Amino acid sequence: MHSSLVTTTLPRPVMRPRRMRFSPAIRRLVRETTLSPADFIYPLFVRHGVEQRAPIRSMPGISQLSVDQLAGEAREIAALGIPAVILFGIPAAKDATGSDNYSADGIVPQAIRAIKDAAPDLLVISDMCFCEYTDHGHCGIINQPGQPHFQSALPEGYLLNDPTLDLLGRASVVHAQAGADIIAPSGMVDGMVAAIRSGLDGAGYQHVAVMSYAVKYASAFYGPFRDAAESPPQFGDRSQYQMDPANSREAIKEASIDVAEGADVLMVKPALPYLDILSAVRSTFNLPTAAYQVSGEYAMLHAAAANGWLDLRRSALESLTAIKRAGADMVVTYFAKDAAQWLEEE
Repeated sequence: MHSSLVTTTLPRPVMRPRRMRFSPAIRRLVRETTLSPADFIYPLFVRHGVEQRAPIRSMPGISQLSVDQLAGEAREIAALGIPAVILFGIPAAKDATGSDNYSADGIVPQAIRAIKDAAPDLLVISDMCFCEYTDHGHCGIINQPGQPHFQSALPEGYLLNDPTLDLLGRASVVHAQAGADIIAPSGMVDGMVAAIRSGLDGAGYQHVAVMSYAVKYASAFYGPFRDAAESPPQFGDRSQYQMDPANSREAIKEASIDVAEGADVLMVKPALPYLDILSAVRSTFNLPTAAYQVSGEYAMLHAAAANGWLDLRRSALESLTAIKRAGADMVVTYFAKDAAQWLEEE
Protein backbone atom coordinates (compact mmCIF):
# COMPACT_ATOMS: atom_id res chain seq x y z
CA MET A 1 0.00 0.00 0.00
CA HIS A 2 1.46 3.29 -1.08
CA SER A 3 1.22 6.41 1.01
CA SER A 4 0.76 9.74 -0.65
CA LEU A 5 2.01 13.14 0.34
CA VAL A 6 -0.44 15.26 2.23
CA THR A 7 -1.43 18.25 0.13
CA THR A 8 -2.62 21.57 1.42
CA THR A 9 -4.36 24.57 0.00
CA LEU A 10 -2.48 26.92 2.35
CA PRO A 11 -0.21 29.42 0.58
CA ARG A 12 3.45 28.48 0.39
CA PRO A 13 5.91 30.66 2.35
CA VAL A 14 7.28 33.56 0.38
CA MET A 15 10.03 34.29 2.88
CA ARG A 16 12.18 31.31 3.86
CA PRO A 17 14.79 32.41 6.45
CA ARG A 18 15.92 28.79 6.71
CA ARG A 19 17.75 29.18 3.39
CA MET A 20 20.37 31.16 5.29
CA ARG A 21 20.80 28.33 7.81
CA PHE A 22 21.13 25.49 5.29
CA SER A 23 24.82 24.76 5.68
CA PRO A 24 27.73 25.70 7.95
CA ALA A 25 29.22 27.78 5.14
CA ILE A 26 26.03 29.80 4.69
CA ARG A 27 25.64 30.26 8.44
CA ARG A 28 29.19 31.62 8.65
CA LEU A 29 28.57 33.91 5.68
CA VAL A 30 25.60 35.69 7.29
CA ARG A 31 26.76 35.53 10.89
CA GLU A 32 26.17 38.91 12.57
CA THR A 33 28.46 38.49 15.58
CA THR A 34 31.84 36.81 15.44
CA LEU A 35 34.29 35.90 18.17
CA SER A 36 38.05 36.18 17.87
CA PRO A 37 40.94 35.69 20.30
CA ALA A 38 41.53 39.43 19.76
CA ASP A 39 38.33 40.06 21.75
CA PHE A 40 39.67 38.48 24.95
CA ILE A 41 41.48 39.68 28.05
CA TYR A 42 42.89 36.90 30.23
CA PRO A 43 43.03 37.33 34.03
CA LEU A 44 46.18 36.27 35.87
CA PHE A 45 46.53 35.77 39.64
CA VAL A 46 50.08 36.36 40.82
CA ARG A 47 51.60 35.34 44.15
CA HIS A 48 54.99 35.35 45.84
CA GLY A 49 57.19 32.28 45.76
CA VAL A 50 59.12 30.22 43.26
CA GLU A 51 57.80 27.58 40.84
CA GLN A 52 54.30 28.08 42.20
CA ARG A 53 51.21 27.03 40.24
CA ALA A 54 48.55 26.75 42.91
CA PRO A 55 45.26 25.46 41.44
CA ILE A 56 42.12 27.36 42.44
CA ARG A 57 39.64 24.73 43.57
CA SER A 58 36.51 26.57 42.55
CA MET A 59 37.88 27.60 39.13
CA PRO A 60 38.99 24.52 37.17
CA GLY A 61 42.03 25.15 35.00
CA ILE A 62 42.96 28.43 36.72
CA SER A 63 45.92 28.76 39.10
CA GLN A 64 47.76 31.33 41.13
CA LEU A 65 51.20 31.76 39.56
CA SER A 66 54.50 32.92 41.01
CA VAL A 67 56.36 35.61 39.08
CA ASP A 68 58.90 33.16 37.62
CA GLN A 69 56.04 31.31 35.90
CA LEU A 70 54.79 34.39 34.06
CA ALA A 71 57.28 34.46 31.19
CA GLY A 72 56.12 31.17 29.73
CA GLU A 73 52.49 32.02 30.43
CA ALA A 74 52.79 35.39 28.71
CA ARG A 75 54.39 33.91 25.61
CA GLU A 76 51.66 31.25 25.40
CA ILE A 77 48.90 33.86 25.72
CA ALA A 78 50.47 36.07 23.05
CA ALA A 79 50.94 33.10 20.70
CA LEU A 80 47.21 32.38 20.93
CA GLY A 81 46.45 35.86 19.61
CA ILE A 82 45.06 37.15 22.92
CA PRO A 83 46.10 40.80 23.11
CA ALA A 84 45.92 41.54 26.84
CA VAL A 85 46.07 40.22 30.39
CA ILE A 86 44.68 41.74 33.57
CA LEU A 87 46.64 41.23 36.79
CA PHE A 88 45.47 40.48 40.32
CA GLY A 89 48.08 40.29 43.07
CA ILE A 90 48.21 38.17 46.22
CA PRO A 91 50.73 39.83 48.55
CA ALA A 92 52.94 38.04 51.03
CA ALA A 93 51.56 40.23 53.84
CA LYS A 94 48.50 42.45 54.20
CA ASP A 95 47.91 45.58 56.26
CA ALA A 96 45.28 48.25 56.89
CA THR A 97 46.23 50.35 53.86
CA GLY A 98 47.21 47.62 51.40
CA SER A 99 50.75 48.96 51.13
CA ASP A 100 51.95 46.17 48.83
CA ASN A 101 49.79 47.70 46.11
CA TYR A 102 51.79 50.94 46.04
CA SER A 103 55.22 49.44 46.65
CA ALA A 104 57.62 49.40 43.71
CA ASP A 105 58.60 45.90 44.83
CA GLY A 106 54.98 44.78 45.28
CA ILE A 107 53.73 41.62 43.65
CA VAL A 108 51.95 43.31 40.73
CA PRO A 109 54.85 45.63 39.74
CA GLN A 110 57.09 42.56 39.77
CA ALA A 111 54.59 40.72 37.57
CA ILE A 112 54.29 43.62 35.13
CA ARG A 113 58.04 43.75 34.61
CA ALA A 114 58.27 39.98 34.11
CA ILE A 115 55.50 39.94 31.51
CA LYS A 116 56.87 42.91 29.61
CA ASP A 117 60.32 41.32 29.51
CA ALA A 118 58.88 38.09 28.08
CA ALA A 119 56.20 39.44 25.73
CA PRO A 120 56.67 43.19 25.16
CA ASP A 121 53.66 43.52 22.85
CA LEU A 122 51.23 41.84 25.25
CA LEU A 123 49.11 44.55 26.85
CA VAL A 124 49.22 44.53 30.64
CA ILE A 125 46.17 45.82 32.48
CA SER A 126 46.57 46.41 36.19
CA ASP A 127 43.42 45.85 38.22
CA MET A 128 43.50 48.78 40.62
CA CYS A 129 41.82 47.96 43.90
CA PHE A 130 42.88 47.27 47.48
CA CYS A 131 40.74 44.32 48.53
CA GLU A 132 43.52 41.78 47.81
CA TYR A 133 46.05 43.82 49.80
CA THR A 134 44.20 44.93 52.94
CA ASP A 135 43.94 42.84 56.08
CA HIS A 136 40.22 43.67 56.31
CA GLY A 137 39.45 42.70 52.69
CA HIS A 138 37.72 45.92 51.70
CA CYS A 139 38.59 48.10 48.71
CA GLY A 140 40.30 50.98 50.49
CA ILE A 141 40.87 52.61 53.85
CA ILE A 142 38.34 51.64 56.48
CA ASN A 143 37.08 53.96 59.22
CA GLN A 144 38.67 52.47 62.35
CA PRO A 145 39.49 54.06 65.73
CA GLY A 146 43.19 54.64 66.14
CA GLN A 147 43.82 54.93 62.40
CA PRO A 148 45.12 58.26 61.01
CA HIS A 149 42.00 58.93 58.92
CA PHE A 150 39.41 58.00 61.56
CA GLN A 151 36.26 60.14 61.32
CA SER A 152 34.03 59.97 64.38
CA ALA A 153 30.99 61.18 62.45
CA LEU A 154 31.07 58.06 60.26
CA PRO A 155 30.32 54.50 61.38
CA GLU A 156 33.18 52.13 62.07
CA GLY A 157 33.89 49.92 59.09
CA TYR A 158 32.80 52.53 56.55
CA LEU A 159 34.99 52.79 53.46
CA LEU A 160 36.63 56.22 53.55
CA ASN A 161 36.27 57.49 50.03
CA ASP A 162 38.69 60.41 49.67
CA PRO A 163 41.68 58.96 51.56
CA THR A 164 41.29 55.89 49.34
CA LEU A 165 41.50 58.12 46.25
CA ASP A 166 44.94 59.29 47.34
CA LEU A 167 46.14 55.69 47.52
CA LEU A 168 44.61 54.80 44.15
CA GLY A 169 46.50 57.63 42.48
CA ARG A 170 49.73 56.67 44.21
CA ALA A 171 49.48 52.96 43.34
CA SER A 172 48.53 53.69 39.73
CA VAL A 173 51.72 55.67 39.21
CA VAL A 174 53.79 52.82 40.69
CA HIS A 175 52.16 50.32 38.31
CA ALA A 176 52.65 52.63 35.34
CA GLN A 177 56.32 53.00 36.25
CA ALA A 178 56.60 49.20 36.18
CA GLY A 179 55.23 49.16 32.62
CA ALA A 180 51.43 48.79 32.88
CA ASP A 181 49.65 49.85 29.69
CA ILE A 182 46.22 50.31 31.27
CA ILE A 183 45.03 50.96 34.83
CA ALA A 184 41.65 49.44 35.67
CA PRO A 185 40.08 50.85 38.86
CA SER A 186 37.55 48.33 40.16
CA GLY A 187 36.47 49.52 43.61
CA MET A 188 33.51 51.75 42.63
CA VAL A 189 35.06 54.53 44.74
CA ASP A 190 33.57 57.93 43.90
CA GLY A 191 36.10 59.98 41.94
CA MET A 192 38.45 57.06 41.26
CA VAL A 193 38.95 57.82 37.56
CA ALA A 194 39.74 61.49 38.17
CA ALA A 195 42.20 60.64 40.95
CA ILE A 196 44.02 58.10 38.81
CA ARG A 197 44.02 60.29 35.72
CA SER A 198 45.42 63.19 37.74
CA GLY A 199 48.09 61.01 39.31
CA LEU A 200 49.18 59.50 36.00
CA ASP A 201 49.24 62.82 34.17
CA GLY A 202 51.12 64.52 36.97
CA ALA A 203 53.81 61.85 36.87
CA GLY A 204 54.20 62.03 33.09
CA TYR A 205 52.14 58.97 32.18
CA GLN A 206 49.58 60.70 29.98
CA HIS A 207 49.81 57.76 27.54
CA VAL A 208 48.62 55.19 30.10
CA ALA A 209 44.91 54.49 29.63
CA VAL A 210 42.20 54.05 32.25
CA MET A 211 39.72 51.19 31.91
CA SER A 212 37.10 51.89 34.54
CA TYR A 213 34.95 49.25 36.16
CA ALA A 214 32.28 51.90 35.72
CA VAL A 215 29.34 49.62 36.45
CA LYS A 216 30.19 46.94 39.00
CA TYR A 217 27.38 45.26 40.87
CA ALA A 218 27.43 43.77 44.38
CA SER A 219 26.96 40.36 42.82
CA ALA A 220 26.70 36.82 44.18
CA PHE A 221 28.65 35.67 41.12
CA TYR A 222 32.03 36.73 42.55
CA GLY A 223 32.31 33.81 44.97
CA PRO A 224 35.12 31.82 43.33
CA PHE A 225 37.17 34.98 42.77
CA ARG A 226 37.41 35.40 46.54
CA ASP A 227 39.26 32.07 46.59
CA ALA A 228 41.45 33.08 43.67
CA ALA A 229 42.46 36.49 45.03
CA GLU A 230 42.24 35.53 48.71
CA SER A 231 40.21 38.68 49.29
CA PRO A 232 36.95 37.99 51.17
CA PRO A 233 35.91 40.92 53.38
CA GLN A 234 36.54 40.21 57.05
CA PHE A 235 33.26 41.89 58.01
CA GLY A 236 30.15 43.00 56.19
CA ASP A 237 30.08 43.08 52.41
CA ARG A 238 30.77 45.55 49.62
CA SER A 239 27.22 46.74 49.05
CA GLN A 240 28.05 50.20 50.43
CA TYR A 241 30.15 50.91 47.33
CA GLN A 242 29.25 48.34 44.66
CA MET A 243 25.92 48.76 42.86
CA ASP A 244 22.55 47.29 43.78
CA PRO A 245 21.70 44.53 41.25
CA ALA A 246 18.17 45.92 40.97
CA ASN A 247 19.31 49.25 39.47
CA SER A 248 19.76 50.09 35.81
CA ARG A 249 19.34 53.88 35.53
CA GLU A 250 22.07 54.24 38.13
CA ALA A 251 24.42 52.39 35.79
CA ILE A 252 24.17 55.16 33.22
CA LYS A 253 24.79 57.75 35.92
CA GLU A 254 27.89 55.92 37.16
CA ALA A 255 29.28 55.51 33.65
CA SER A 256 28.62 59.15 32.77
CA ILE A 257 30.64 60.29 35.79
CA ASP A 258 33.60 58.16 34.71
CA VAL A 259 33.36 59.45 31.14
CA ALA A 260 33.47 63.03 32.44
CA GLU A 261 36.51 62.17 34.59
CA GLY A 262 38.47 60.85 31.61
CA ALA A 263 37.86 57.09 31.39
CA ASP A 264 39.13 55.60 28.11
CA VAL A 265 37.22 52.31 28.40
CA LEU A 266 34.06 51.48 30.35
CA MET A 267 33.49 48.07 31.90
CA VAL A 268 30.33 46.29 33.06
CA LYS A 269 30.72 43.53 35.65
CA PRO A 270 29.36 40.81 35.79
CA ALA A 271 28.57 40.15 32.14
CA LEU A 272 25.89 37.55 31.42
CA PRO A 273 23.39 38.52 34.18
CA TYR A 274 23.69 42.18 33.08
CA LEU A 275 23.49 42.06 29.29
CA ASP A 276 20.76 44.70 29.36
CA ILE A 277 23.11 47.03 31.24
CA LEU A 278 25.98 46.25 28.88
CA SER A 279 23.80 47.07 25.87
CA ALA A 280 22.62 50.34 27.42
CA VAL A 281 26.14 51.47 28.32
CA ARG A 282 27.46 50.62 24.87
CA SER A 283 24.65 52.45 23.07
CA THR A 284 24.78 55.52 25.35
CA PHE A 285 28.51 56.30 25.36
CA ASN A 286 30.84 56.51 22.40
CA LEU A 287 33.66 54.67 24.16
CA PRO A 288 35.16 51.18 23.91
CA THR A 289 33.18 48.92 26.23
CA ALA A 290 34.37 45.87 28.15
CA ALA A 291 32.47 43.19 30.01
CA TYR A 292 33.82 40.85 32.67
CA GLN A 293 32.64 37.26 32.50
CA VAL A 294 33.22 36.69 36.19
CA SER A 295 34.38 33.68 38.17
CA GLY A 296 30.86 32.52 39.04
CA GLU A 297 29.85 32.45 35.39
CA TYR A 298 32.96 30.42 34.58
CA ALA A 299 32.53 28.05 37.51
CA MET A 300 28.84 27.38 36.77
CA LEU A 301 29.55 26.27 33.22
CA HIS A 302 32.39 24.04 34.39
CA ALA A 303 30.23 22.50 37.13
CA ALA A 304 27.36 21.81 34.74
CA ALA A 305 29.75 20.31 32.19
CA ALA A 306 31.40 18.11 34.84
CA ASN A 307 27.95 16.70 35.63
CA GLY A 308 27.23 16.04 31.98
CA TRP A 309 24.48 18.66 31.84
CA LEU A 310 26.13 21.00 29.33
CA ASP A 311 28.71 20.83 26.59
CA LEU A 312 31.46 23.09 27.97
CA ARG A 313 32.85 24.22 24.63
CA ARG A 314 29.49 25.06 23.08
CA SER A 315 28.04 26.73 26.16
CA ALA A 316 31.19 28.79 26.81
CA LEU A 317 31.40 30.03 23.23
CA GLU A 318 27.66 30.74 23.19
CA SER A 319 27.90 32.80 26.37
CA LEU A 320 30.89 34.75 25.01
CA THR A 321 29.02 35.39 21.77
CA ALA A 322 26.03 36.69 23.75
CA ILE A 323 28.27 39.10 25.64
CA LYS A 324 29.80 40.42 22.44
CA ARG A 325 26.39 40.60 20.73
CA ALA A 326 25.10 42.74 23.59
CA GLY A 327 27.78 45.33 22.89
CA ALA A 328 31.11 44.32 24.39
CA ASP A 329 34.14 45.32 22.35
CA MET A 330 36.30 43.18 24.64
CA VAL A 331 35.61 40.46 27.21
CA VAL A 332 37.59 39.67 30.34
CA THR A 333 37.19 35.91 30.58
CA TYR A 334 38.84 32.92 32.22
CA PHE A 335 37.91 30.98 29.08
CA ALA A 336 40.26 33.12 26.96
CA LYS A 337 42.94 30.51 26.32
CA ASP A 338 40.49 27.66 25.80
CA ALA A 339 38.22 29.78 23.63
CA ALA A 340 41.13 30.91 21.46
CA GLN A 341 42.05 27.28 20.82
CA TRP A 342 38.43 26.25 20.16
CA LEU A 343 37.98 29.06 17.65
CA GLU A 344 41.17 28.05 15.87
CA GLU A 345 39.73 24.54 15.45
CA GLU A 346 36.46 25.71 13.92
